[in-house]
Formats: sequence, structure tokens, C-alpha cells
Amino acid sequence: MAPAPAPLPAAVAGWWERVNGSPEWQDGIFCALAVLYGVIAAASFIQVARIQNRVPEFGWTTQKVFQFLNFVINGARCCIFSFRRQVQQVNPPIFQHVILDLPGLAFFTTYALLALFWAEILYQARGLMTDRLRSGFYIINGAVYVLQGFLWLCLWWNPNHSMLVISKLFIAGLSFFTALGFLLYGGRLFFMLKYFPIESKGRQKKLREVGRVASICFCCFLARCIMMCFNAFDKEADLDVLDHPILNFFYYLLVEILPSSLVLYILRRLPAKLRLSQYHPLSSV
Repeated sequence: MAPAPAPLPAAVAGWWERVNGSPEWQDGIFCALAVLYGVIAAASFIQVARIQNRVPEFGWTTQKVFQFLNFVINGARCCIFSFRRQVQQVNPPIFQHVILDLPGLAFFTTYALLALFWAEILYQARGLMTDRLRSGFYIINGAVYVLQGFLWLCLWWNPNHSMLVISKLFIAGLSFFTALGFLLYGGRLFFMLKYFPIESKGRQKKLREVGRVASICFCCFLARCIMMCFNAFDKEADLDVLDHPILNFFYYLLVEILPSSLVLYILRRLPAKLRLSQYHPLSSV
């Protein structure tokens, strides 16, 4: 029989608890998250300004809306983590859930917009109308916000553990279907570009771009889904509380900060300067 593994030293075993229970560590970790979100927000704002400077005559293209929404989401997260202790003391507690959950819903909308853009390319390549896709995008997003609002009301009316679990599982389910959307439309667009008969440098660049972004977003939303399931059923994995700063740091780093940074870097290319008669908004991403 193999000998039992030696127990970890007390200093190592208690490190997690000491860090989580230290106000200095809590403030430092949440401040680090605020800085990271602030950097991404600033980069997104600069990119919006660059796009506007490059093609000022063209309105809110898909690329500009995507970058602007990233600026709003990351700016909101920066403010939330900067004033984390004040947010934790907001009463009634339902407003805490709204403040903390709303940027996550906006994150879903922002990246669903990217999946919509890819779906429109696929439909246009097959000569199909894209009006229903955009209408479906608005309907699905409206339904998501209405359902989340209903869950917030239920949680305010009857703040029990079951309602909290349902609210977290709703986010987990939303993340799962978003991951499937990137796998479906990103994968189909990738293979369409891969087997496109014309060989060109631009095609290869777009192929790599779609493959990387689709993979990053799929992993990001799948990780969010898994983590939210743990968050729903395991009290030790509870997020958005002051005494779990390490867990919060790695969660937000993996599901928002790192994916956003990589996607924004990959999609940093500015639209070409074209005459208005030649320009099509959907070709701007």
C-alpha cells in the first residue's frame, strides 16, 4: 500500500485563508482588477477614436459599436472594482446583484454582436437575406434582459438561496449557448474561408483571425458557464464577495480581461478608406 501523502505545511495550507481575510490583500487585488479593466477600456476608447478619424463619414458600423460597447463594459467594471467596498454595502442587496450582473449581460450582448456579424457573412455568401438574423438578435437580447430583470425582482421579493441559485444558473446557461453560437458560426465561417477557391494574403489573414477569435470566445464563455455552476452550488466558490478576492481575480481574468484583450488585439485593424458609394458597414470588422 502506498504511503499517505504528507500534509502541506501550515504556512502553505493557510495562505489562501490569510490572503482572503486580509483587507490589504482584498484592496490590492480588487485595485489590480480595476487597473486592468481601466487599461482595456482606454484601449477600446482609443480604437473608437481611431476608427472615427479614419472613416468619419460612416456612422456606427459593427466594428465601432463593438469597440464602444467594450469601452462601456470595461469602464463599468473598472468603477465597480475601484469602489468595491462601497458596492458591497449597497442596500437593499438586490441593487448589489444588479450592479454586479449588468456588465456581464452587456458582455454577452457585445460578443453576441460579433457572432451575429459572422452569421450575416455566412448568409450573404449564400445569397440569403439577413434581416431575420438581426431581428432575432434583438429579440433574443430583449428576452435575456427581461428574464434577468424578472429574476432580480423575484430575488428582491423573496431573497432565498433557491432564487440565487436560479439566477446564477441562468447566467451559466446563457454562457453555454453563447459558447455554442461561437462554435457554430465561427466554425462554419472558418471552414467556408478555408475552402474558398481564391488564394490570397488577405484570405489567410481573415482565416487566422476568425479561428483565433472563435476559439478564444468559445473557451471564455464555456469557462464562465462551468465557473457559474460551481458558484451556484458551492459556497466556497462564491464570487463577487469581498472575502474571495483570489477567486474573483482569476475568474475575471480568465473570462473577461484576457479574452477581451486578445480579441481587441486581433481585431485592431482599421477599416480601409473607401468612397461612400463603395463602403458597406458589415465589412468593417
